[in-house]
Amino acid sequence: MLKAYTWLTFCVLVWGSNFVFGKILLQDFSPSLLTSLRLFFIVLFLIGIASYKKHFKRLNKTDLLAITFLGIVGVFINQWTFFVGLETADPTTSALILATTPILTGFLAAIFLKEKLTIRMLLGSVVAIVGIYFVVAKGSLSSLSIDKGLLWIVVTMITFAIMIIMTRVLSRKVDPLTITLYSNIVGFIVSIPFVFVADNPIRVSMNIPDWAFLIGTAIVVHGIATLIWNNNIRHVNASNASILSNLEPFVAMIMGLILLYKPITSVEIIGSLFIVGGVILSTYQRKELYNQ
Repeated sequence: MLKAYTWLTFCVLVWGSNFVFGKILLQDFSPSLLTSLRLFFIVLFLIGIASYKKHFKRLNKTDLLAITFLGIVGVFINQWTFFVGLETADPTTSALILATTPILTGFLAAIFLKEKLTIRMLLGSVVAIVGIYFVVAKGSLSSLSIDKGLLWIVVTMITFAIMIIMTRVLSRKVDPLTITLYSNIVGFIVSIPFVFVADNPIRVSMNIPDWAFLIGTAIVVHGIATLIWNNNIRHVNASNASILSNLEPFVAMIMGLILLYKPITSVEIIGSLFIVGGVILSTYQRKELYNQ
């Protein structure tokens, strides 16, 4: 049990750090190119895993269409808006906005999967929204100035929630590795023309350490950490694992302080407590429903 929690905590540290990693990478790579390159190396990693397990499966037309849509929306648009947003958005604020994904997922599940919408979810949503408003307004509730990058991060959050719902539906018929591999291949293919259309100018580093950082973070964040999480999540209580994942914004704060020398403000701490508290309040009842 201790070993499982240790590995899950490692995953949270990696995912929380990704916001700062992305901000650093954008200093040397333009966002569309960065999206395409990361997806390329993620696909190579997944093909390696699938080859090792001899795990290549044919899909029927319906599942293939669904995975194609997932690859465009849940992979490409999700990744692209993340990096476009981080060009100007603060990584800590971005992490806090993405932390509310479970709430939106709950609402989408209620609409499309007919899952129950509870009072806890509604109350938790209100608490989390208050926290986001507080952070974005930087503590001044009378004035609000939204960075355009944060709007892209909101799109990232929406596409992430859509990806969770679609993956949940697809996983009833298709195994997770096949879904992940094929959707990332679609996402990579779609990303290629955007490099030449959306990036003006195209920025690419010629330094080996920058490329090593790009490749390493792509494989560790989206490949190794995901596999470790999926392998260890079955050994622990689902509610406790969910609470662990809510620590990502705090990890982003600490990594921002260490790597970007960005001070942690009282507004961010207070806002994050509201947001994480709202998410926990909103998702706690859902865990109870699953266990009934």
